[in-house]
Amino acid sequence: MSGIEDPVDDLSVTPPKTWATGVPAVTHALEYALGQTSVRRTALTLLNINQAKGFDCPGCAWPEPAPGKRHRNEYCENGGKHIADEATSRRVTAGFFREHSIAELDAKSDYWLNQQGRLTEPMVKRPGATHYEPVGWDEAFGILADELRSLASPDEALFYTSGRLNNEAAFLLQLFARAYGTNNLPDCSNMCHESSGSALGETLGIGKGSVSLDDIHEADLVFVVGQNPGTNHPRMLSALEETKRNGGQVVAVNTLPEAGLMRFKHPQKARGVIGRGTEIADQFLHIRAGGDLALFQALNLLLLEAEDEAPGTVLDHAFIASDTTGFETFAEHARKTRWEDVLEATGLTREEIEEVHRRVLAGRKVIVCWAMGLTQQKHGVPSIREIVNFLLLRGSIGRPGAGVCPVRGHSNVQGDRTMGVWERMPRDFLDALGREFSFTPPAHHGLDAVDSIRAMRDGRASFFLGVAGNFVRATPDSEVTEAALRRCRLTAQISTKLNRSHTVCGETALILPTLGRSDRDVQEGGLQFYTVEDS
Repeated sequence: MSGIEDPVDDLSVTPPKTWATGVPAVTHALEYALGQTSVRRTALTLLNINQAKGFDCPGCAWPEPAPGKRHRNEYCENGGKHIADEATSRRVTAGFFREHSIAELDAKSDYWLNQQGRLTEPMVKRPGATHYEPVGWDEAFGILADELRSLASPDEALFYTSGRLNNEAAFLLQLFARAYGTNNLPDCSNMCHESSGSALGETLGIGKGSVSLDDIHEADLVFVVGQNPGTNHPRMLSALEETKRNGGQVVAVNTLPEAGLMRFKHPQKARGVIGRGTEIADQFLHIRAGGDLALFQALNLLLLEAEDEAPGTVLDHAFIASDTTGFETFAEHARKTRWEDVLEATGLTREEIEEVHRRVLAGRKVIVCWAMGLTQQKHGVPSIREIVNFLLLRGSIGRPGAGVCPVRGHSNVQGDRTMGVWERMPRDFLDALGREFSFTPPAHHGLDAVDSIRAMRDGRASFFLGVAGNFVRATPDSEVTEAALRRCRLTAQISTKLNRSHTVCGETALILPTLGRSDRDVQEGGLQFYTVEDS
């Protein structure tokens, strides 16, 4: 498929959309899938994605309904395209690498690299070489082992993974790294939801969401903050549609109006095909970037003042007394909030914020959902802490239809962390790991993604193993990351398809192909299975 042309920048400006999904989403997904593989293969993959006896979507981490309640087509346009990418009939062979030098591949777009197809055999770039060449599996493993044995310290090695990895493989990766002697386990969480993990760990004791899909359906009010579900995880719109049909309301907080939150046309419902669909957002707050902290500070001030006016009717004092700490200190701080600061930071009017406040008072079951618009900013951690305070004031944690809902944008990034892929796993986890496998894991903290880049840049790390990810594109400063990786003695990528991280090489570089989620893995012990963790 090397004849595929790079896309040209032929952009046009059209009026913004006022609705999302519907029949066009189905059409686009099928067109893309059929452009990658056969009708039969497309049907096999699409009918098994997100099914109880099928496989998890390699796209976002939005959860599926319980088995028995799932639609036969439990996927969105993005999911259909993701799985078509993996199920493609296109193949990258040794002949492809003979034809294209690494420099030539590096000049191609990310789209072009992805469109070449599935990797089929191990490849190596030897020192000074301009091309990848085939290498046997035994020799490839030998190259890895020799390099690891040659390092002056285990902490010169880095083991990176993304949410494309399943739980079992993630557990083995972190076990290998720690048995080798390092906690250098950077992962894609470092670039997306680290703010969620930090803030929720500090406030609730666990860095994950507290709600189920059924809670979303039952909520009186759902906030969708810094999140574009119609673009990034469209199946969330069907859950919000259920919220609306059960009498709940939705408040969207974003720097831009998203069509999916205006009107959702469910492609599996008649009203989404021939009807007007469902208006999702009851109120849209066109907030300034970074203004979320000020918004929730204002809402917390309004809750405190409402309690002053009607004592015992607004805040959940029994819950606050029995299940929280620090209320008085928080309340004293919250009362110092100045409206001129709030309005400047948010770009909203006081009337808009007070309208949201009235919606909050009207319902006891409140959920706040957020994604990277809230986490990938300077004030991500304090913003999420303020959201937790907002929910704690009225006891909206731990009851049906209420709680926190950080929506992971990658399918198993949360599961990776559960399996121990973290540079700062707590001592009790490391002790249990050591007892189970009879070794002493390293106790000192390892390097996260940013410090890994610095270590490669400064010559303190020279071995980089990437599993199921694209480190160059996952990190925000591509130029610095590429220069750092090129300083390594060995870079190795375990991947299903070509990406930019294969063209940014160390002195020696390995490409090791692997199976994807939609592939059948039949071993001597029979058909294998894996697990993942959704949001």
